[in-house]
Amino acid sequence: MNTPHRIFAMSFASVYPLYLTKVERKGRRREELDAVICWLTGYDAAALARQIAQAVSFERFFAEAPAMNPGTALITGTVCGVRVETIADPLMQKIRGLDKLVDELAKGRPLAKILRE
Repeated sequence: MNTPHRIFAMSFASVYPLYLTKVERKGRRREELDAVICWLTGYDAAALARQIAQAVSFERFFAEAPAMNPGTALITGTVCGVRVETIADPLMQKIRGLDKLVDELAKGRPLAKILRE
């Protein structure tokens, strides 16, 4: 039996400040980070804030996402040396897809390109 990844049980709220620090160090804003997360998951700003306040796990965060964006299929590239588009586990692919979007934001990529517009 496969043991679930530890990150599945980690609270999204514990990782969100790390995402925020990463993008702010590169001159980006919280609003941009939230826009990326909301684009990916379908949460609005209030629902995202509730998920953070409730300290839900990554598993629950993505399970309760109102509508994963169909553009997630366009998220490609590597995170931690692994190609996002080749990750077999659907939840891990969503988490690593989010990581990739945060990386793109931190690297200064225009928001319209990050949101695959």
